[in-house]
Amino acid sequence: MDDMSAGLVFDARDVVGESLIWDDRRSRLVWIDIIGRRIHRLHPLTLAHESWETPDLVTSIGLRADGGAIVGLRNEIALWDFGGPFRTITTIEPDRPGIRLNEGVVAPDGSFWVGTMANNIGLDDAHIAITQDVGQLFRVGPNGDVTSLSEDRFGITNTMVWTQDGRFVTADTMKNAIYSYARNGDSSRLDDRRLLFCGFQRGLPDGSCMDAEGYIWNCRVVGGSCLARIAPDGRLDRIVELPCSWPTSCAFGGADLDTLFVTSARFTMSAEHLEAHQHEGGLFALRPGERGELNNRFG
Repeated sequence: MDDMSAGLVFDARDVVGESLIWDDRRSRLVWIDIIGRRIHRLHPLTLAHESWETPDLVTSIGLRADGGAIVGLRNEIALWDFGGPFRTITTIEPDRPGIRLNEGVVAPDGSFWVGTMANNIGLDDAHIAITQDVGQLFRVGPNGDVTSLSEDRFGITNTMVWTQDGRFVTADTMKNAIYSYARNGDSSRLDDRRLLFCGFQRGLPDGSCMDAEGYIWNCRVVGGSCLARIAPDGRLDRIVELPCSWPTSCAFGGADLDTLFVTSARFTMSAEHLEAHQHEGGLFALRPGERGELNNRFG
């Protein structure tokens, strides 16, 4: 792997790899496969790999201050100690069976922020078209209390990062748009929504991470085959090509937080495409010249 060329680290063959994070205490990458219903943990140097099955769709994962994890399932938020049982602390919108969870990230205050969307995965794991903007944003506190963050509706909630000046950035994949919000005083409510980045013609926005300079690295899913580095003012700073069609989430890791790791997906791809591009759904890495920051921890 040269500095600016992404290479395959681990041939995970995830259906939808997502929610990549770096566990600095264990020097491990952690991520999920939504449709594969599994959680991965990998040492990127030795390639020591563990995986665990989940009881249902697994949609996001974050680290806890006590060393465990917080996990988004189909509709439930659960505490999980790697290899142990899933202990549900809350269910998001239990009265809306057509809704599922999607992106979830631990916020700077130690809470877990999670987005919802119309369920797009059938009982046979086939794709279901999304026809309505019904996704919302929620905050889950350390005690499992749930509060709504905004009245805004989304097609697919993706990307959750916090800028150096305290704003919250999130994406609507369906609209090919990334938005910036302010927090309303001491409350968790979001306001002052601004369009930060939109209309980029390489794929659609999926997961993102921040570097130490305050720039956003955004995975361009659905054929984008690249990362977009976005300046704090919304300007496109750089495009980094990737050897996968559907990059889904990214995280800085390694001892110096100077390696950028990227998950990917192979959902909806034809057998012919996968035969020609056998590493779709893999984990990739590059050294872009910037460093990241440590993840927040729940609780």
